[in-house]
Amino acid sequence: MANGIKGDRMISILFENCNPKEDNNTKLPYTAYLTEYVVDGETRYDICMAEKQVDIFDVYYDKYKKDFKSMTQSEGRIAPNRWNVEPPKPKKRKRSRRKVEEDE
Repeated sequence: MANGIKGDRMISILFENCNPKEDNNTKLPYTAYLTEYVVDGETRYDICMAEKQVDIFDVYYDKYKKDFKSMTQSEGRIAPNRWNVEPPKPKKRKRSRRKVEEDE
């Protein structure tokens, strides 16, 4: 994951130069955006997120100017605060030992 900083604007690039059909899925946060731009005649895609959509636009437009093509919302369905967080590990239960009764 890479970060782009423009002044006080910060974006997080989740997938850089990715395949949008494979990486754009419902397991992403709903605040992620798929950006399309051209580098040396080749169309590339990034999936990134920021506090505001305009922050992503500003960073990409400043970097690629007229080669910046589009920005669409990803297929993400996860809340941003729950995305990429490990679930809590289950607590181990203590096992009680059985008392072995001996026959007399």
